[in-house]
Amino acid sequence: MSTAFEQHTTVFELDKQYMKRCIQIAKKGLGHTAPNPMVGSVIVQDGNIIGEGFTSPYGGAHAEVNAINAVEDKSLLKKATLYVTLEPCSHFGKTPPCADLIVKHQIKTVVIGVLDPNPMVSGKGIEKLRANGCEVRTGILETECRAHHKRFLTFQEQKRPYIILKWAETVDGFIAPLPDQRNQNLEPYWITNAYSRQLVHKWRSEEQAILVGTTTVLADNPKLDVRDWTGKHPFRVILDKSLKIDMNYHVLDKSINTLILTEIQDAHQDIKGINYEVLDFSKPLAVQIMNTLWEYNFTSVFIEGGRQTLQTFINEGLWDEARIFKGPITFKNGIKAPEIMGTPIHSRMIQNDQLTILQHD
Repeated sequence: MSTAFEQHTTVFELDKQYMKRCIQIAKKGLGHTAPNPMVGSVIVQDGNIIGEGFTSPYGGAHAEVNAINAVEDKSLLKKATLYVTLEPCSHFGKTPPCADLIVKHQIKTVVIGVLDPNPMVSGKGIEKLRANGCEVRTGILETECRAHHKRFLTFQEQKRPYIILKWAETVDGFIAPLPDQRNQNLEPYWITNAYSRQLVHKWRSEEQAILVGTTTVLADNPKLDVRDWTGKHPFRVILDKSLKIDMNYHVLDKSINTLILTEIQDAHQDIKGINYEVLDFSKPLAVQIMNTLWEYNFTSVFIEGGRQTLQTFINEGLWDEARIFKGPITFKNGIKAPEIMGTPIHSRMIQNDQLTILQHD
């Protein structure tokens, strides 16, 4: 006969396995659910998974609802355990509260990875479940669930988007040639191969906004879209202090939602269909940008450059990840890559390109 300790250990280990599955399926929502979190849910009855679900695109059903709807025999729910990466919501938003649906189906046990810091939820979901006789276990794979929900949790807890820096540099540490080294055409000067560039387009599709500075636009005339991948284009955010960028540049073609950050007070009259926000460029800039993007409800931003823009965020300590490519070419002279210190969390080769991902300590 097994002891109470052994039984508890077995339950805990099973909880971890099912929570891993929740995280795995939750990733299917990446790039589609924001500003909602990409939650995963699994329903287990008598050792069998009878339903799974992840968060639908923004405005659609939450993970718990999709998991419950996936259960063919709803009578099994009364004897089931529902696993979910994030505390079930308890308020009416674009959809009814998930906690109410769980109570309605008399699901007896709910296992939660991490509590929701959103003040509209923040323990209220758990309170409602327990008040209706539901056993609730929390903190299962909490570290892993927090890492998975990094965008949402950063937005809720730090009142800013999750910040990802990205650049490509040469073997000798340059991110671009000097202006007199470039050709006459306004186009990117590629350091990395086509596979690395496609990966960047995939990354763009996963974040809500993409940000570059004036110099990058004037030198490269980028589109900042995801034409090499399938997914949503991020909201373009352009730093243009003095409104130097004109209608000849792709970022003002109005094909993608675009926000211009400037110091010109009457900028909103400039181009109809483009959003403008005024910043004080004489004060620390990164924090002002993040405050603005938080007000726009962006949970993440992908910052692609150039050097001055990237270094501004590094110097102000406002970044979460840095994704750095090192291509196999040399410039011998040019614009130096940003200077950054962080903890390496991933490294791999993409053909002849070296990708390193740093985490801010």
